[in-house]
Formats: sequence, C-alpha cells, structure tokens
Amino acid sequence: MPRYARSERQALADLFQTLGPDAPTLNDGWTTRDLAAHLVLRERRPDAAGGIALPPLRGYAERVRLRIAARPWPSLVDQVRRPPAWSPVSNPLTDELANTMEFFVHHEDVRRGRPDWLPRDLPAGLHRALWKRATALARVMLRRFPADVLIQAPEYGELSAGRGGEPVRVVGPPGELALFLTGRQRAARVQVDGPALLADRLRAARLGI
Repeated sequence: MPRYARSERQALADLFQTLGPDAPTLNDGWTTRDLAAHLVLRERRPDAAGGIALPPLRGYAERVRLRIAARPWPSLVDQVRRPPAWSPVSNPLTDELANTMEFFVHHEDVRRGRPDWLPRDLPAGLHRALWKRATALARVMLRRFPADVLIQAPEYGELSAGRGGEPVRVVGPPGELALFLTGRQRAARVQVDGPALLADRLRAARLGI
C-alpha cells in the first residue's frame, strides 16, 4: 500500500536540505526554517500544537516554535524527516490520515515559493487521497460562503458547498484544489467560474486553518 504521507515527508526534507534554512515559502513571512519548526512543533510538542488552530493558545505556540527554529538546521531537518512513533499525529495508525495533505501542501509551499517551480505529475493514488481530504475541508471552509460553490475534480468527483445562491465553480486536479482550499489560492492552478464579484471574493477568502 502506498505511503503518501511518508513519501511527501521525505521529499520535503530532501528539499529543505537542498535549499537551506532561508529559502522563501508560500507562507507569508516564513522561511524554510520557520516552516520546519512548525512541523516539528506539530508532531513533537502536543502541549503547544493546539495553538496552531486555537487563538487563545497561539502566543504560547509561537514562543515554542521560535525556540525550535533556533536549533541547528541539520538537526531540525532530521526531526522533520524522522517523526517520533509516539506522536499523536505521526504514529503508524494516524500518519497517513493526518499527514498526507499536511506534507503535500507544505512540500508545495516550498516548491512554489520559488519563481521557477513547475507542477508535478502526481500518481492517481495520491490524487484520490487528496480528493478525500479536500472534500471534507471544502464542507468546513466554505460552509458560510454566500454562494453555491461547486468543487469539481475531473475523473475524481465533485461536491457542492457554501450557503447557496448564485453558483461559483472551481475546477482542477485534487492536488490543486487542496492548495486552493487551504488558503493558497494565488498559487493553485484551478479555474474559477461565476459572477466576477463572487469569484474574486472566493479567490481572496481566508481558507484553511
């Protein structure tokens, strides 16, 4: 059985090693060092990881992340590459579910943070895995959007989200839709069709965690 979370993790760690700690990413204001520290915090500091999603804990999480970021770069990359087996999000039972989209998206954050990036030819199995996660994310992220948003991944499926009203359609491969729905709209190669104001609002919406 393919282990897409593991392969995306290893590819990202290899890219970290190649580019070094100061390369840009799609995450505003974050270098590769900042992103690596985020990943280490998420997996190795459950006391602080809640701050990734919960505003009251965000200040503590950021202080922990900055301390992690100060570690030597080779050590930081090695911690990304080799997660602890006890981690709530990276143990053998949870790794594929919790990390396939996480590491795909962050791998692309680094790849697409450079001006010369090109899209990858992803295996169909990874597209299927990303589509499952993208559909769940769309229902959450778009539940309050004031339109009937049709998300279409040709050959993989489609779903409707949003509060209803005028239709807006977003079409692309599952990997590109995953990036769009996690707030990387400007870097995602998707087609957005519909009334101009709604389409522009969707492209600028704050999506993702």
